[in-house]
Amino acid sequence: MAQNAREHPDDQGRSEYQGVPANALPLTASEDRQWATLAHFGGILGCVPSLLIFLIFRERGPFTAQESKEALNFSLPPTIAALVANLLVFIPVVGNIFAVIATLIWIALTCYSVAAGIHVNKGQPHRYQYNLRWIK
Repeated sequence: MAQNAREHPDDQGRSEYQGVPANALPLTASEDRQWATLAHFGGILGCVPSLLIFLIFRERGPFTAQESKEALNFSLPPTIAALVANLLVFIPVVGNIFAVIATLIWIALTCYSVAAGIHVNKGQPHRYQYNLRWIK
């Protein structure tokens, strides 16, 4: 009878993780890579997806913790800048300039996030060349 990798019975025949909620179990290698990849791809939507992945999965997978933090640090400043630019769109005369700026920010964020997600999906860590790394 084959046992799941997470079910290593101890001397008393119980699972190593008995009594631990399923959402607190360590991630498998493929799950770790998957969530790390999604943290980067989430940059398309701003910093919220990488923030959620960082907060939920940082204790469960080392690769996810590392990559979600990198994605969050990268996506946070452009998200803030784009939100400010979108608010400034309502200023008469110069509002169109801020609309273009907000659009360019989202396009750049999307391109860099997708490229990083593809890189991380191969199992390789990614470091953005331009990253403030506010969150340690």
